[in-house]
Amino acid sequence: MFTVDDVRQFARTLPRSSEHLIRDRVKFRVGKIVYVAFSRDETLMGFGFPKEERAALVAAEPAKFLLPRESDLRFNWVVVRAAAIDAAEMRELVLEAWRMCVPRKVRLEQELAAGRH
Repeated sequence: MFTVDDVRQFARTLPRSSEHLIRDRVKFRVGKIVYVAFSRDETLMGFGFPKEERAALVAAEPAKFLLPRESDLRFNWVVVRAAAIDAAEMRELVLEAWRMCVPRKVRLEQELAAGRH
């Protein structure tokens, strides 16, 4: 399991990422684009994820992942149960969601800095 503080610490390492409290919910953004958002009780974490792949993700691991509420289905978004994954998997999901939001140049710079390229 992971906490909002775990996400906060990791998100601070990502260029252009910022944290916001909106309607009592912690959200992480790049500019105006939200890439991670927690439920009010912090048991669920929504994150950016390609629409065309989310049904397969949810079907493969329904104990971990769920579709967003109906009004959010138009977005590249999926939800994970915080208690169902560990910190390493959380970092992977957050990183991929962040990568969907930033310009390619920023993504490449982060990959080089992290030794991933």
